[in-house]
Formats: sequence, structure tokens, C-alpha cells
Amino acid sequence: MLQYEPPGDGSDAVSDSTDDADHGRIVVAVVRTGGFAGLRRRWRVEPDPEQAPQWVALVERCPWDEQSDAGTDVGADRYVWSIHAVLREQQHERVVPDHELQGAWRELVDAVRDADRSES
Repeated sequence: MLQYEPPGDGSDAVSDSTDDADHGRIVVAVVRTGGFAGLRRRWRVEPDPEQAPQWVALVERCPWDEQSDAGTDVGADRYVWSIHAVLREQQHERVVPDHELQGAWRELVDAVRDADRSES
């Protein structure tokens, strides 16, 4: 069974805050594990409010509840992507094997990686 890798930055923590800013919070984190060297990479974005509609659309296009038929065999030296999104008060988590990282999943992961690079 593919195992979810938490983002490790606290973005997966459930907030009990009553602050309006926390209720409008959007965070998307991606953790890539596996590969030839088995290195773990992390990317994260917490967009400004004016960028929120773009990120909401990216997150909502992903099939979070769809069942994967990937099973446990992801192939030797292949990547596994743990994707976590906090969209206002909702949290989404999904493990996506590299061979299933396409369409909406690929767009979301690429956007997070690009945004994280531009913030560095």
C-alpha cells in the first residue's frame, strides 16, 4: 500500500483558530519520495489572496476521492507523490504514483514546484 508522506511543515495540522485569516488559508504541499537515490523533496505554496482563485481551481480539478488502481507496485526507482492541500477549511490528501501523475495532478504539482522555486 502506498503510504502518505506528511508535508512536515505543519500545514497538515488541523486549525481550531477562529481567525478569519486561517479560514481563508490556502496551502498546497507536495512531497516526492523514491527515485534512484531515494531522496525526499518537498515543495510548498501558500498563495496571496489575489492568487487564491487560480489555486482553488487547480486543487478542485484534482480527483481527490477517485480510487486508484495502482495497487502497491509503483515500479523500481519510481517516484511517489504525496499531495496535501488545505483549501480554506477543507483538507485533501492523496498519494499519486509517478505513472498516474498526469492531467490535473501534473498541473497542480508543476504549479506548486514552480511557485516554490520563484519564492526561493
